[in-house]
Amino acid sequence: MQLPLTESQVRSLKLGQSVALTGTIFTARDAAHQYLVVNQVLKSPAPDLRNAVIYHCGPVIVKHNGSWKVTAAGPTTSSREEPYEAALIERFKLKAIIGKGGMGQATADACKQFGCVYLHAVGGAAQVLAQCVKAVENVFYYDDFGAPEAIWQFQVVDFPAVVTMDAHGNSLHRDVLTVSTEIFNQLIG
Repeated sequence: MQLPLTESQVRSLKLGQSVALTGTIFTARDAAHQYLVVNQVLKSPAPDLRNAVIYHCGPVIVKHNGSWKVTAAGPTTSSREEPYEAALIERFKLKAIIGKGGMGQATADACKQFGCVYLHAVGGAAQVLAQCVKAVENVFYYDDFGAPEAIWQFQVVDFPAVVTMDAHGNSLHRDVLTVSTEIFNQLIG
C-alpha cells in the first residue's frame, strides 16, 4: 500500500489482512505522545502528522558517512500509548498506528470514528524491519528527548504488518482475549 493512505483505503482493510507499506512513517514513543497531547514548548520544529502513520518504535540509529542508518526498528508495546492515542488520532486524523500487543477501547473507538487502523508488526524482528527503512528523512525532538524517544521520519518500502484493529471497531486482540477467557473459565469451571 502506497502512503499516505486515504480514508476509503483504511476503511476497506479487514482484521487479519496483511499489508506492506511503502512511503513515509513516523516513529513515536512515550515522550513524543505525551508532548503531542500536552503541547509543552520545545526548541525543535514540529512534524506535520496530518493523515500520518505512527510507528511505536524506539529505533537504533547510527550516523554513517554523514547520514543516519537504521540498524534496528522493532515495535514497542503499544498499550503504553493508550492514554494519548485517541487524542492524537482525532487531532491529526492519523490513518494507521503500528506497534505490538494491541491497544484499548478508547483507541478502537477513535479508529472507528476517524478512520484509522492498528497494524501489528512482528516483535523480535527489529533488524529485519530495519531493512525496510530505506531513508531517514528527518528527526524531530532529538535534542529534547534523545534518540529512542525522538520522532523519526522514515521512508519505508514494503514494511510488513497485519491489521489487528480495523476502522469499524473490531479488534483481534479483544476477540482473542474473549475466547481465551472463555476457555480458561471452562478449564477451571
